[in-house]
Amino acid sequence: MDLGWLIPWEFSPALIIAFIVSGALYIRGTRVHHVGAARQVLFWCGFVLLYLSLHTRIDYYAERLFFAHRLQHLVLHHLGPLLIMGAYSGQVIRAGLPMRARIWLRDFRQTAAGRVAKAAFTNKYWVPFLFVFLVVIWLIPTIQFYSMLDWRLYRFMNWSVVISGFMYWNLILDRRPSPPAVMSPGARILSPVITMVPQMIVGAVITFTEYDLYPVFDLCGRAIPGMSAVTDQAIGGLTMWVLAGFIEVFGLLFALATLMRLSAKNRLPDKRKQRLMKGGRAAVIGA
Repeated sequence: MDLGWLIPWEFSPALIIAFIVSGALYIRGTRVHHVGAARQVLFWCGFVLLYLSLHTRIDYYAERLFFAHRLQHLVLHHLGPLLIMGAYSGQVIRAGLPMRARIWLRDFRQTAAGRVAKAAFTNKYWVPFLFVFLVVIWLIPTIQFYSMLDWRLYRFMNWSVVISGFMYWNLILDRRPSPPAVMSPGARILSPVITMVPQMIVGAVITFTEYDLYPVFDLCGRAIPGMSAVTDQAIGGLTMWVLAGFIEVFGLLFALATLMRLSAKNRLPDKRKQRLMKGGRAAVIGA
């Protein structure tokens, strides 16, 4: 095995620190919470995939092949966050924080700024919109051109899709009834269907376009000599059209399993009972 693949193409101290801290907190949290082997495997698979996509020589190919770039974003936006959030790692990492940090976090969530932050990161309309928007916006040829040439914009692009992926899968993979979950169990099944459609349409358009939409990859020097721009583009479009939709289907199936589990345990909200309770409260207030 050529270990040269693990050498960072563009070294980032901030990224190294982020991975070390999050990994250490997770390990520390597993000593507080009992975390099954399956959940730990999911977390570390997602963790390693994110690191490999962001901070190894894979990044070199993502800058010089459109289809490699789309595979990179498939991991950053879909697969990596899906695996990590599917492991329910949030509570484990929180348990790994020092006590002072946990107390501060608890108190911050009660403040106005904390409530605003929570609303922004968990809004059931804004988060799915952002999830799709941050895939499509970076594929506009002009924006893609400048984002691949400016390292600051390039890193912002990558981190934006990672963060939006975590925000989205945090909502979809929630195993609780609603409330306290933000989305209802049914909405968690429907949302991946809605979000995958525009991504599949954009992927299909890119696949069947017969001219070069992204000349920046020729400008940088395509990493595979002899591969035409249209072929590279078609493979990248198929990646977005087929593979991204396939991963979202897994999220949908997970949400469906949650709905069935909650139904079997009789934990789904009784709409009729809620209407009667609201009517009863209204009658008391009116009296």
